[in-house]
Amino acid sequence: MFSRSMWQASPDDSSVYFTFDDGPTPEVTEWVLQQLDNYNAKGTFFCIGSNVEMHPTIYDSILSQNHSVGNHSYNHLNGWKTDGDTYVRDIQRAEQLIQSPLFRPPYGKCNFGQYKTLSSKYTLVMWSILTGDWRQDSSPQEIIDKVDKFMLPGSIIVFHDSVKAFPILKQVLRDCLAIAQAKGYNMRALPMTKEND
Repeated sequence: MFSRSMWQASPDDSSVYFTFDDGPTPEVTEWVLQQLDNYNAKGTFFCIGSNVEMHPTIYDSILSQNHSVGNHSYNHLNGWKTDGDTYVRDIQRAEQLIQSPLFRPPYGKCNFGQYKTLSSKYTLVMWSILTGDWRQDSSPQEIIDKVDKFMLPGSIIVFHDSVKAFPILKQVLRDCLAIAQAKGYNMRALPMTKEND
């Protein structure tokens, strides 16, 4: 199911893709941008429309530093718990603020009807590695070890630039970037293009 979703990027150029959900968030997103810069890395930020509306300057900073962005809905709705029309309208509302053909469903959840509607317009970006940085009981070392073990060319890795995730993110992101660097990977932003046309 959802066969046209992107779970991994092309492995051909030895790149990995650090992605960040739920921002932009004051202090958190700015900290992430600094860490990426320290490692000459580019990331992809799946932004919530309401946060973009509240923090446009931070959103502009993401773009001005040549990172890519994706739509993560306006209100972070769970597709499994939301009717199709409401869900799609919420994404369209975010689209007024986030001009990108990339979309990641909040919680990774949308039903087949929502998927069918959205995949005609967006590349639905999922992931290869879900770090679990938002879970307060997450072990930082286990996250670092997971990224180290499963990172491969083309891997799409999910972090969160949110207040909830920040205590864990602060402990793991630099190490994960260092691992990618040590393995010789390019750390690139996902191209803001529609796949599977």
